[in-house]
Amino acid sequence: MAIKNLRSHLSKEAAGRKNSPLKSAFKYYGKDNIIFLGGGLPMADYFPWEKIEASSPAPPFTTPAGIAEKPSVTGNEVKTILEKGPTGKLDIPLARSLQYGHTDGQPELKEFFREHTEIIHHPPYKEWDIILTIGSTEAWDATLRTFCDPNDYVLVEEHAFSSAIETARALNVNFVPVPMDEYGIIPEKMAKILDNWDSSKPLPKILYTVPTGQNPTGSSLSNERRKEIYALACKYDFIIIEDEPYYFLQMGEYSKEQDATKLPVPTHEQFLKSLVKSFLSIDVEGRVVRLDSCSKVLGPGTRLGWIIAQQELLERYVRVHEVTIQSASGFTQSIVNGLLQRWGQDGYIDWLIGLRKEYTIKRDFTIHCLEKYMPDVVSWTPPVAGMFFTVVIDAAKHPDFATKYDSDPKKLETAIYEKAIEKGALMIPGSWFNVPDCELSKTTKFFYRGTYAAVDLPKLDVGIHRFGDAVKDIFKL
Repeated sequence: MAIKNLRSHLSKEAAGRKNSPLKSAFKYYGKDNIIFLGGGLPMADYFPWEKIEASSPAPPFTTPAGIAEKPSVTGNEVKTILEKGPTGKLDIPLARSLQYGHTDGQPELKEFFREHTEIIHHPPYKEWDIILTIGSTEAWDATLRTFCDPNDYVLVEEHAFSSAIETARALNVNFVPVPMDEYGIIPEKMAKILDNWDSSKPLPKILYTVPTGQNPTGSSLSNERRKEIYALACKYDFIIIEDEPYYFLQMGEYSKEQDATKLPVPTHEQFLKSLVKSFLSIDVEGRVVRLDSCSKVLGPGTRLGWIIAQQELLERYVRVHEVTIQSASGFTQSIVNGLLQRWGQDGYIDWLIGLRKEYTIKRDFTIHCLEKYMPDVVSWTPPVAGMFFTVVIDAAKHPDFATKYDSDPKKLETAIYEKAIEKGALMIPGSWFNVPDCELSKTTKFFYRGTYAAVDLPKLDVGIHRFGDAVKDIFKL
C-alpha cells in the first residue's frame, strides 16, 4: 500500500514556507574542493572549548540500569572525549557540532536513532526519516505550526498536559476533547464524535495523544485500542501525533505478590516483545508523526528529541526549524552521540531495561502505600507505564457534600488539595488538566495526579501517608 499524500493537511503557514537560499548553500560547507565564503561561520579556532570529557556507566551494567551504583564505585565506565579535530569514527567533532548547519541534526546521531527506530518500531513503509528537535515541547509547537491554521480542529484527550494545551490555545485552534477511562482514549467515544460531526465545520486534521503512561492520568492504550484509533484516522483522514516520552517506562501489569526487586532481567528479545505496539509500527499510510525524547530516559536538560514521519512532511518541519530553533544544541548532540555510540544499540537497550526495573520497583511501592494509607473513598488503577499515578475520589461519599460544598466536586477537590499542602504533601488536582470547553460527564468523581519519579522510596511513603491523612480529615474519617 502506498503512503498517503498528506500535504492537504498542512497549515497555510507551513505550506507557504520557502526554502532558505542561504541554508541550501550549506551543503557545500566542509567540502575539500570548495572555499566556503558564503556564511557567517566563525572559525573553529575561535571556539573556547578544546575538549569535553564525559564519564558514564558502561554496559554490561553491574546493576540493571547502572543507576544504583555509580562508575566511581564499580570502576565500570566509559569515557567520551570530544575534541575540535578528528575524534572517534562515529563521534561528532566539536568543530562541527558547535557550528551553524545541520538543521535536521548531526548525521551520526540521526543514524543511531534511525537504527534504533528500526529495532523498536519496524515502520511498515520505506519513505520515513527522522529529524532532531530540542524536545517534545518544541516538537509539538512545530507540529501545530506545520498542520494547523487558526480555527482548525484538533482531537485531544479530555485530560491533557497543561503546557501542551497552552501551546495549542495560543495558535487559536479548536479543541475536540475525546472521553477517556482508566485505559486511555475510548475508541467508541471518538467514533461517535466523528460519526456525528457537524458537516458545516472542517473535520479535525490531527489527533494529539500521549498513548503510553499518559500525562496526567497515567493511562496506557492497549494494542487493540491503538488499532481501532488508527482505523478511525484512516477513515476520517486525520494525522496521529503520538507524543511518547514515557514509552520505555513500561512496567507491565501490577501484581500484589510480585517483588519487583527480584524480577529476572529479560533478554532483549523478551523486552522488545513486551512493549506495546506504537502507532508508528502499524502505520501503513504514513499518517503517524511520532515525537520521541531523551528527557525521561537520559535527562530533561539534554533538551534533545526527534520526530519520525514520512519524509515529505519532515521537510516542512525543517523549514520551521530553520527560522526558529536553527538546530538542537551542538554540545548536547556531541555528548549524547558519544555516549550512545559507545554503548551501541545493545547497551542502550540494556539501559532501557534497567530503567524499567527501577520504575517497576517505584510503581509497586506506590501501590503498596496507597493500599496502606488511603481510605475507602479513594480508588486507583495501577499504571502499566510512565511516571504518574492517579487517585480518584468520589465526592458523593462525603457526609456534607451537599451542604458544605454545594454539591460541587471542584470545591471538595480544592479543600483536599489545601489540606494536603497544610500536612506537607502535594499532588495536582485533576481539574487543572481539563481541556478547555471539555464537556465532562456529570460525575461526582475527581482525581489527583501524583508521581513516583521525583523522590526516593522513604519520601514517597511519607508523602502518600500525608495525603491519605488529608483525605481522612476532610471526609471526617
